[in-house]
Amino acid sequence: MSITRIDPGPRMSEAVIHGNTIYLAGQVGTPDAPVAQQTQEVLAAIDAVLAKCGSGKAKILSATVWLADIADFAEMNSVWDAWVDKANPPARATSEGKLAAPGYKVEIIVIAAKD
Repeated sequence: MSITRIDPGPRMSEAVIHGNTIYLAGQVGTPDAPVAQQTQEVLAAIDAVLAKCGSGKAKILSATVWLADIADFAEMNSVWDAWVDKANPPARATSEGKLAAPGYKVEIIVIAAKD
């Protein structure tokens, strides 16, 4: 099977397509913005990268959500719940962890199928 790298850089690619599976890099929002805003920005970035790869949120297989503070779980979910495809929700896990920079509060990684 072929491997296609989307927007590759010196450290990582924005996404990698292997066969009909798309692996996205972790997406983050504007540092120090509120959790809801960061979540909206992350989900918009996911939509954009999936579109570039020939897919969309209905094709997301799994999502891993990282929160800098698990106390932000409900706020993040309020945005996620409005965005997620209700007919095709992915498998999802959420965990607390130190993110790459102190201002990041939400990072989401997804794996999706290609249309």
